[in-house]
Amino acid sequence: MSELRAATRQSTARTGIIEFDGARGVLSIPCTIADVSGTGARLKLDWSLAFPKEATLIFADGLRKACRVAWQKRRLLGVAFADGIASADEQALMMTEEEQALHRRHIGAQVRGAREARGYTEAQIANLVGVSPEFISRAESGAISIPLHQLTHMADLLLVDLDGLIAGPASIASPPVEPRADAFAETLLR
Repeated sequence: MSELRAATRQSTARTGIIEFDGARGVLSIPCTIADVSGTGARLKLDWSLAFPKEATLIFADGLRKACRVAWQKRRLLGVAFADGIASADEQALMMTEEEQALHRRHIGAQVRGAREARGYTEAQIANLVGVSPEFISRAESGAISIPLHQLTHMADLLLVDLDGLIAGPASIASPPVEPRADAFAETLLR
C-alpha cells in the first residue's frame, strides 16, 4: 500500500475524531491517528466500520481536515487530505517538530535524488528556480522547508510528479537522462 501514499508518514499515535454524514445525521467516531504526513494519515479505529468516500478528520487541538478515504482494511483506514498538502501551520499542529524535521529531510533527499538523476548541479537548479544555491543546499539537507510553489517548479524542471518529490523511498527512479540543450551547446563550443 505504500505506493498509494503521497508522502512519507511519521508515527504519532495521537487521538482524533473521524466525522461523516450518516443516515441519522453526523457521526463522530473516535480514532487513533497512527501516523500522519502533509498529505494524509493512517487511522486506527476501535471497531470495524464501513466509511463513506469522504469524511473529516478532527485533531485533538480542533484542526479539521476534509479527507478522502484511500483504503480501509478492517480497523485501519488510510485517508488523503482533500485539499492536497497541508500548510506549514497545519503540519505544525499535526506533527511534532521532530516529525516535521524527518519530513523535511525526506523531501530534501527526494529533491537531491531527482536533481542528480537529471544531471543538474545545485547552482543550476537554484538559477532556474530563482533562489540561491545555499537555499537548495539547505533544503536538500532538510534544514529548511521548500515552499510548495518552489517545490512544484522543481518537480516540473526535474520531470517528476510533485508526489514523486514528496513520496516513496529516499531515491527517485527516473527515466534515463537525456542530454540537456545547454550541455549539448557546451560540447559544440569545445
